[in-house]
Amino acid sequence: MPPPDTRWWHLILTARGQWLPGDPRGFRSRRHRIHSSGDYKHHPPADEHQDLFRYHKRHAAPPVTFPVPVRELLGRALQTKTKALKLQCLCLAVGPSHAHMLLRGPADFDETRKIVGRLKQAASHAVRSDLPGRIWADGGKPIPIRDREHQLRVFRYILKHENEGAWVWRFDA
Repeated sequence: MPPPDTRWWHLILTARGQWLPGDPRGFRSRRHRIHSSGDYKHHPPADEHQDLFRYHKRHAAPPVTFPVPVRELLGRALQTKTKALKLQCLCLAVGPSHAHMLLRGPADFDETRKIVGRLKQAASHAVRSDLPGRIWADGGKPIPIRDREHQLRVFRYILKHENEGAWVWRFDA
């Protein structure tokens, strides 16, 4: 029986500098003040918000990329912190620019965002000698799982990242 006041979440943790405002793949600014007309699946017109993207690209720190040997270290640190927080994780993947987790956590969105911060902190400390400085983008994207079918789709989606070179872990491995 699952603990009360919990739910499943799809967590997306993005590396710093990988998705800037004005990104041609689509974007939304904080509090959705600016929207592009597309998203990562259906890109907006190529010139939409191009000046905004160029501005942020010029002023942002270089994007952080997770080298292959570091991906497992990040993944293991996320896994260890999840256990320390007494949370349940079904799977996780760490690729060159972001990580995904399927996690049972507090039902409250704000509490889950705090957990995202603690997970990112633990992972960045684990790879400090390989990747010094800030490695994660601000925030994170906890997406609530709606039902069992959604949970299964997210589970399969995360595991498919192995085909793209991600380090992948699953609870039954």
